Amino acid sequence: MSVDSSSVDIRGDFPILETLVNGLPLVYLDNAATTQKPRQVIDAISGYYLHDNANVHRAAHALSERATHAFEGARERVRQFLNAADSREIIFTRGTTESINLVANSLTNRFRPGDEILISHLEHHANIVPWQMLAERTGARLRACEITEHGEIAMESFRALLSERTRLVAFGHVSNALGTVNPIAEMTQLARAAGALVLIDGAQAVAHFAVDVQQIDCDFYAFSGHKLFGPTGVGVLWGRAALLDSLPPWQGGGEMIEHVTIERSTWQRAPYRFEAGTPNIAGVIGLGAAIDYVRALPRERLLAHEQALVQQALDGLATIPGVRLIGQPRERISVISFLLGDSHPHDVGTLLDQQGIAVRTGHHCTMPLMQRLGIPGSVRASFSLYNTRADVDRLLAGIEKTLTFL
Repeated sequence: MSVDSSSVDIRGDFPILETLVNGLPLVYLDNAATTQKPRQVIDAISGYYLHDNANVHRAAHALSERATHAFEGARERVRQFLNAADSREIIFTRGTTESINLVANSLTNRFRPGDEILISHLEHHANIVPWQMLAERTGARLRACEITEHGEIAMESFRALLSERTRLVAFGHVSNALGTVNPIAEMTQLARAAGALVLIDGAQAVAHFAVDVQQIDCDFYAFSGHKLFGPTGVGVLWGRAALLDSLPPWQGGGEMIEHVTIERSTWQRAPYRFEAGTPNIAGVIGLGAAIDYVRALPRERLLAHEQALVQQALDGLATIPGVRLIGQPRERISVISFLLGDSHPHDVGTLLDQQGIAVRTGHHCTMPLMQRLGIPGSVRASFSLYNTRADVDRLLAGIEKTLTFL
């Protein structure tokens, strides 16, 4: 695999990018929803099913031993990827949503009426609804800090809402709707000073820059494999080992137990107490391959390439009559949301699709944010390492052509 700043050579690793849509070469700009998969990941998944398909742990036969080695090897790759202190801190889930629900359910016994959970108006539904459910179960209160007119967390509001009642603070590393990069180090420091636990939704961050959970100093960090060039149906929850061992499991069954009688059961230590049943073995192996792929890339150079594409798109959109940018954060990664005149976002997305250009339309699972902004939704173009300047040119030309139909 060779790499240059234009990502031309990288594109060869992603066979789907050769697809034609409506007779035109695909321009894939829906990376915030899911990224495409390189051959290396596809080969790792098929290789498991072709040569090593067996359940992991406990069995004495060769296939299970090979599958277990690959499965636990992927756990170690994730540990290195996040710079976690111990592989026991890495829990495999179905994705960011399940990771957050795991924490919300396991923390139930730590909340009392009057306790508070602090989020922001930027959050994805996956970082809102589980906390609403936790609040309903326990009598706690969910609070949300304000955002600025540019689509950034209003830090004065965040500081004002932190108090001795705050038990947990949960926020995204990067906004999936606006691309805003949040000041997570400062927010984590403030939350911990208030005595609160900190969970970070990293779904939109891990594909773009390095994450060091020890440096961030949070308590939980969650992400999904499919946004990191890995398969769907697999994700990660990182948590501090001592904290994980103090939490009860949220699902019962095989694998997570230490000893079972009819009367009672005891649990394994983390991570296995949170991994009941047969896991997504192929997905975990595919995630390990995706991390290997990403770690072999010159990430800083590719991030600069992505940022250049975003700036090219922003500059071009500024010249098109009727384009209204939604959110203009000072620090943005990979995502641009916009409206085109009075047109419904879905109509714009459909007309772009007819030109072979894939974007996302709607509320992007951020309905409270859209309500705050006073819009029904937006058109979202999101970029990744395999996109090119030609893709941006196609997007801009596609929007101009779309204007002629609206």
